[in-house]
Amino acid sequence: MIRRLSPLLALLFVTGCAAPAGTGLTASAPACVLPAVVTPAPAYEPPADEIAADEPTALYMLALTWAPEDCRANSDRRGYEIQCRDNAFGFVLHGLWPNGAARRHPRYCGPAPAISPATVRKTACMTPSTVMQQHEWAAHGTCGWDTPEAYFEQAATLWDAVRMPELSAPSMTAGALRDAFVAANPWMKREGIYIKTVDDNRLMDVRFCYDLAYRPIACRGSQGAGDGLVLTITPRR
Repeated sequence: MIRRLSPLLALLFVTGCAAPAGTGLTASAPACVLPAVVTPAPAYEPPADEIAADEPTALYMLALTWAPEDCRANSDRRGYEIQCRDNAFGFVLHGLWPNGAARRHPRYCGPAPAISPATVRKTACMTPSTVMQQHEWAAHGTCGWDTPEAYFEQAATLWDAVRMPELSAPSMTAGALRDAFVAANPWMKREGIYIKTVDDNRLMDVRFCYDLAYRPIACRGSQGAGDGLVLTITPRR
């Protein structure tokens, strides 16, 4: 059965198309402006109270960040120049997260040396913050992959399959946003879409839940913002 889009959803238009699985890091990364040299963020010592190397993975979550909102707080931070100064992104890839069965999740499972300059550059139009790249590899990638290249390849495969709604309205309900993603991606489970907001109900992340074979599933426990919540959408530049 085909669901008619609400008038609010008519304000959205869908761009891009899903790429075949396994096409690599650059298949669905939007065209973006990169400097001649992209310098990796340095490796860092994980906070001791955030290490959870012994927690088994029960599911995966793919997190997309609404870049205009992220740049409201981070535009002046070193490592965010590609995302917040040189380009005008919509959704970008925050990361791929191994999650635990309850509230404790695998984190910082092993050593995380700095990502190579080649991999940082190859990934920069998908996750356009070198600081975020290093954090995602250290905090999440080490809990399931031997190298940052393997981690970002798996993340890119899932990212490739998602068609992004282009948000053109200044506000919308969380339910309308879920509907927009499901309309663009019929394979998604509506109950598998988690929406994170920050101050004043501003859209920050849209996250998708997968089982251990990377099949879409309902998110456990919560879906974040309820369907009736009106989200504020920070406009793209």
